[in-house]
Amino acid sequence: MKVLLLGSGGREHAMAWALARSTRFAKLWALPGNAGTVEFGENVRGVSASDPAAVAGLARRLRPDLVVIGPEEPLCAGVGDRLEAEGFAVFGPSAAAAEIESSKAYAKGLMRRAGIATARASSFGRESDALSHLRRTLPDWAENGIVVKADGLAAGKGVTVCEDLAEAEAAVTEAFGGAFGPAGDTVLLEERMRGRETSAHAFTDGRSVRHMPFSCDHKPVLDGNRGPNTGGMGCYSPPGWLDVAAAGVIRREVTERAVRQLADEGRPFRGVLYPGMMITGRGPRVVEFNCRFGDPETEVLLPRLRTDFLDVSAAVARGRLDELDLEWDERATVGVVMVSPGYPGSYPRGAEIEGLDAVDPGVEVFLAGARRERDRVLTDGGRVLCVVAAGDTLAEARSLAYENVGRISFDGAHYRSDIALGAGPESPVAPSERGSRAPCKSPKLEAQAR
Repeated sequence: MKVLLLGSGGREHAMAWALARSTRFAKLWALPGNAGTVEFGENVRGVSASDPAAVAGLARRLRPDLVVIGPEEPLCAGVGDRLEAEGFAVFGPSAAAAEIESSKAYAKGLMRRAGIATARASSFGRESDALSHLRRTLPDWAENGIVVKADGLAAGKGVTVCEDLAEAEAAVTEAFGGAFGPAGDTVLLEERMRGRETSAHAFTDGRSVRHMPFSCDHKPVLDGNRGPNTGGMGCYSPPGWLDVAAAGVIRREVTERAVRQLADEGRPFRGVLYPGMMITGRGPRVVEFNCRFGDPETEVLLPRLRTDFLDVSAAVARGRLDELDLEWDERATVGVVMVSPGYPGSYPRGAEIEGLDAVDPGVEVFLAGARRERDRVLTDGGRVLCVVAAGDTLAEARSLAYENVGRISFDGAHYRSDIALGAGPESPVAPSERGSRAPCKSPKLEAQAR
């Protein structure tokens, strides 16, 4: 099969790596791709991955058998809709279904209609209304604080966790002041939740659901979860602290309910649905929904997938996921992200990355902010690469990952030293992840299927 892959991050390098392992893989084009994706095919430049007409024109020229969309921006811009209208098989949801990520207000409404547990929140289109509500509401939520969120896509930068009224007012003013562009035209004020976070990915074709193992991302840039949030400094799977009961609640009462609700509202979701979860004292609660694979979660999840990823992607795109049972490697995986100095603020580019050929067999290095220049690989972004290792336990995987991180270097390289530290023993939910499956059970879609 010939595949067109959209995206340029570590997620897309991992997806290209997984696609190329298929016996049915024939050709890959990556738009725009990076220094890692080019190992498996051809990077395509000069076309915006978020321009529906331009991507459709490229697809007509290349004639791929499958289009796999990695990032949220093309999905929310309707690239998948345009491609499907022209007859291409697409792994990724429609813009209407992707609104579960592109609008936090819509996602909150969907969760309310579906009976999905989440934090209390209100949305506002005017700064004065948000500030007025904030001053009335914060005393009731003072124990936990409040979270100010830009409604739309803000590249992971539109969320501010506030400890007091002054911080919350400043965050509201910043959002309405244009700090996040159109994403801040509407702002959510949300109750702050406390607990441990986990990522719950699942494949779905709008009718059937195949759950992936749980994973955990580390966002802050410094050890001990200190410093500003980033796109992700590392990840591990599975979380040993997550019990079977909570895992079941997330699968049944969050992911599967969301898939059913989207279908019943005429927005069937095809692709990867990814709720970010907080395990609170009152049980699992949704932090937010994402309409695609997380990054760096992808880098630790796809190495655990034993089932052919190309087959899974094609089944999702063609509405035939019910024909597949997924198998997962029960070993743990840990990924450590190496970033440029100064990230998530300004950072230099062009430092040579050394030691990529010194990693152990079976350890994967997924490139993100990197480019190739003749026979050298140079830094070209904030998050430069992710080193991923597997082990019979999280401790083994962690030790092997850090051993190999130590063999890679570039000027000013920074990484956290505590990824997966204290993550717990081997997860009790791992056995149930093997071959997990669930139908959507949407009356409307079941009728269509018949």
